[in-house]
Amino acid sequence: MLKQKAVIMDESNMRRAIARITYEILERNKGTSGLCIIGIFSRGVALAARIAAKIRELEGVEVPWGALDITPYRDDKDGTHKSASDKTDISFDVRDKRIVIVDDVFYTGRSTRAAIDAVMERGRPRSIQLAVLVDRGHRELPIRPDYVGKNLPTSREESVKVSVTEIDDADCVAIYTSEEAAKDE
Repeated sequence: MLKQKAVIMDESNMRRAIARITYEILERNKGTSGLCIIGIFSRGVALAARIAAKIRELEGVEVPWGALDITPYRDDKDGTHKSASDKTDISFDVRDKRIVIVDDVFYTGRSTRAAIDAVMERGRPRSIQLAVLVDRGHRELPIRPDYVGKNLPTSREESVKVSVTEIDDADCVAIYTSEEAAKDE
């Protein structure tokens, strides 16, 4: 059983982090030309939609954005690409585009690797960048996010949960610990 240890970001902190990430994306890419946003299911999709909306608010431009189901590309599954349950919704060509993959929490890098594989299967983008709301560290692969809302060093016994209004009826980031680990503190 997990026990909430602390709320790390509330709604206003999340809004500011998403705004900052959006400004950094626009600055690094020198605008919106060729820019596409892809969110990883499920909460990364909600965050990607918010980044696309913020770009529209700031630049007056509709940046293509989509949703990526990485399940068929995960290295802890049997490896059968393309399943009937693939929920990916990318209605634009990724070839020669600057793709920003959006995820809620960066932990080991394995989800990001799966997302890169899924994007590359659809064509060769000009570049792939990574935006995450929370970077926990604990890398197992040589992957580092380009844009980070909050760096949050954690132990492997802790877990981080991002809640978004679109799915969870609230915006916040909380850190959890197991009941057993909480007793040892």
